[in-house]
Amino acid sequence: MRPRVLVAGVGNIFLGDDGFGVEVVKELAGTDLPDWVQIADYGIAGMHLAYDLLGGYDTTILLDATPHGRPPGTLSLIEADTEDLATASIDAHGMQPEAVFRLLRLLGGDAGRVLIVGCEPGCVDEGIGLSPEVAAAVPAAVRAVTELVWGTRPELPVQEKTEV
Repeated sequence: MRPRVLVAGVGNIFLGDDGFGVEVVKELAGTDLPDWVQIADYGIAGMHLAYDLLGGYDTTILLDATPHGRPPGTLSLIEADTEDLATASIDAHGMQPEAVFRLLRLLGGDAGRVLIVGCEPGCVDEGIGLSPEVAAAVPAAVRAVTELVWGTRPELPVQEKTEV
C-alpha cells in the first residue's frame, strides 16, 4: 500500500533549534502509526524531499522551526497554500520549504494537503541541541502529528492558509 501521509522532519541540527523537525521525527519513530504513514528525516536534504513527494501523497506534514515572533517553544499549525508558487530559481544547496514546493511543481508533482507543525525557535546559532523551551515542545508536537494523522484537530494556534 502506498503511504497516504508523509511526515517530514526538516531543519539543520547544527543550528540549535532549527533541528526541531529532526528531533520530532526521532520521537515519532517510536509511536504506533498506521502503515499508510511514512515518517522521514530530511534534515537539510530538500532536493530529496522534493523527489520523494513525486511519489504522491494525500497529505504532507512538515515539522520545522517557524519563527513568528512568539515565545520560544510555541507550537503552531499552518495549512500551507502551495498553489500560487512562482517558478523562481532554485538553489539545491539551500532548499527551504518554499523552494522544495517550487521544484515539485516544476517536476509536475503535487504534495497534496500541506500542513506545517512549527515551533518558535529560541536560538538558531551554531551548535547542536535544542534550547530547553523547544525541547519541551517536542512531546506536544508528537501528539499533534498523531492527532493530525488520525483526523483529529490538535490544540495548537492555527494560522490561516499561508503561501509557502
